[in-house]
Formats: sequence, structure tokens, C-alpha cells
Amino acid sequence: MSAEKVEKIIAALDIGSSKICSMIAGRREDGSIIVLGTGLRESRGVTRGNIADIEQAEVVIRNTVEQAERIAAINIDEIAVSITAGGLECSIASVELELGGNRVEQHDIDDLIAAGREGFDTGGKMILHAQASKYRIDGVKGVQLPLGLHADMMGVDVHMIMADPSPYRNIDNAVRAAHLQPTFIAASTLMAGISVLGDEEKELGCILIDMGAEITNISLFKNSMLTDLKSISVGGNDITDHVASSFGIRRGHAERIKCFYGSAQQSPRDNQDIIELDKQEGTSHSNVQSITRAQLNTAICEKLDNISREVAATIRDMMKEHGQVKLVVVTGGCANLTGLADYFQSSLGINVRIGKPEYFSGLPDAHHGPAYATLAGMVQFAFLDQKDMGMIDYAEQTGMGSAPKSLFQKIISVIKENY
Repeated sequence: MSAEKVEKIIAALDIGSSKICSMIAGRREDGSIIVLGTGLRESRGVTRGNIADIEQAEVVIRNTVEQAERIAAINIDEIAVSITAGGLECSIASVELELGGNRVEQHDIDDLIAAGREGFDTGGKMILHAQASKYRIDGVKGVQLPLGLHADMMGVDVHMIMADPSPYRNIDNAVRAAHLQPTFIAASTLMAGISVLGDEEKELGCILIDMGAEITNISLFKNSMLTDLKSISVGGNDITDHVASSFGIRRGHAERIKCFYGSAQQSPRDNQDIIELDKQEGTSHSNVQSITRAQLNTAICEKLDNISREVAATIRDMMKEHGQVKLVVVTGGCANLTGLADYFQSSLGINVRIGKPEYFSGLPDAHHGPAYATLAGMVQFAFLDQKDMGMIDYAEQTGMGSAPKSLFQKIISVIKENY
């Protein structure tokens, strides 16, 4: 697929604990997205979403991006990157700006968002995203876009997603070591929400469970914004490890039988289905030659029960603070487990569905699943051209740009540019 057929090209990189994948996509003149190339490699040097070995991670990052470049027949220098772990948190800063009855201009909106961002105590964390929810004009709530309106007072709630600085910088350094320039580092759960949640779902309220290999991010969306976010250090690999230890087999074989035969739901027929264990991959102390599907699913559900209790407790805490929601969407690599939606619906008592990303032209079938929700969401987000102060200040936060400006300096800069 040639690059001449598109007007803008975006590259995205999802760094996970089990896989590192990349995508190069283009936007056509009609606004549609076409995938030009994809790359996928087994993750190395990443533990629980954090960079544990920068040299190993750099090699895998470079290889997966080169694979996408070969398929797309283009070379890229800049790439959007996701962060899964690193103490992700969500906070809201409420701010108001006095306008004296004047007309709202774009720089007024920019200054209002900047004031909310700069007036908030981050506690030493790095700001990934700072986006405005619906505005308030003279006490009237729910204003979608105040541009052009006259007002004495304009207010807004700035929703911010933050991460610990060390994991943030380690990801940045690993990408730069692969000779790539990060355009921004985005929270994976927000990107997944963009690709798998509908506008009405985010407006009315829903829970997104992004269940990866070693990290599960639980986020609450309401009024079209991500309003709460919690991370727990469990995932699909913990289920695999429990299966491996239960039957005395190696992790690789446990992962295969979990994916091919495993389910989060029990069936009477499971007692009749026999699964032969790979003798070559069995550990020396194991005498087990075969198991039933019922035994496998029991082991899977034992670990899922532990994970589900932690997820349910987190969701209850969120609902106490933000109100009830009636929908849970499960995405991420672990969402491919058969029967997972029914399992969570039974354990949580809420409607549950599996979230798959929107299909793009040229997207391989293997990449059109929950495991690639974050990657697809990053491409969509990059093409949306949304105003995000976290993205604007990326260079300042990573130390790659000039010293951060104060709000007063930013206002002066706007005045100089517009008058």
C-alpha cells in the first residue's frame, strides 16, 4: 500500500508485558483510516508494564517497528507510544476565568485549560493527558463549545491522567534508544476506550476493564470523560502460571492449552474432553499425561475468582464516588478467553460485553481483536487532533524541550501571536 494515497501518516507503538506491537496508518482525504503496515514481536525486557531491561526492550521495539516499515514500504522517525503501568491515576481540577462579558476566543479556552493544569498539585507525577470536559458559562453547565459566546465567567473541569515519572521516562528512553522520537506517551486504558467504547456509552457511564498479560486497568467513563482509574498487578499471565503449577507443565504449554481449550465457563461435556499434555515440555517431576477440559477450566476459574474479587472491590469503590453504571466492557489480550464476558457478568451482576476495536481498511484479521484495542485507539486519537495539554507539554515534561512556561508567560505568548 503506497503512502501517496494518504494525506497524513501516523505510527503507534503498544508496549505490553507479553507483546510489543506497532502500526503505521494513513488518513485518506475522505477522513477514513487505512492501515499501511503492522509489526508484532514477543515482549522482552518488560515486567508488569514497566521497562525492566532497556537493552532487550530496545531491540524488540526496533524489530517490531522495522517489520511494520517493511510492510508499509516507508520509514518513520516519530511514533506515538502507550504506557500501561507506572502508577496511572486520574484527577479532576476545576477552574474558572473571568471574562467581563467579552466574547470567548480560542486563547481564552487555552488559558482556562492551562490554568487548571498548572494550578493542580500533581504530587510529582507526569501529566499524560489534560482534557476539558463540558464548559460552564455564567453558571450554565453542559456547554459543549463556548467559542464565540459572551460571558462574565467561564469555567471547566480539566480531567488529568498522570503517571509516575520513572516508568514514564524509562519508556521514553527505550523508544529513543531504538532511534525513534516519541510524539507523545498515552495512557493505554484511555486509548483502548477510544477504540472500543461508543459515544453514548461514555456519556451515560460505563466501566472499562483492560485486562492484559500482567496488568489490569479499570477505568470509569462518565459524561464522555475518563473520571476514575485504578490499576491492579494481575493479568492473563497469572492465570497461565496457575495452570502451569496445577499440572506441573511449562508456561509455554500452559499458555497454549489455555488459549486453545480453556474457558471461563464450565460445561458437563468438559469431563469427556481429554487434553494430552506435551511430554517433552512437562517438568521432570510431573507424571500427568493428560487432563480433562473440566480440570483445565477449574484451574482457570480458581485464579479468575481471585482476580474477579479484586476487580469487583475496585468497581464498587468507583461507583460509591461516581454513581452507578450499568455496563462493563472487557478488552485487552485476556478478553480473548472463551466465556469471560459471561463469567464477569455473573460475578459482577452487571451487563458485560467484550470490546473489539473498530475495523480499519487494510487491518490484518489477527489484529482485529481485543488485544489490539490500545494500538487502534492510539491511531484514532492521533487523527482526531484533539486539544490535550498533556500532549502539548510532552517535550517540557521529558526535558527534551525548553523550560516550562508559567501561565502568565503563556498568556503573553498568545497575546503576542494574536495582536
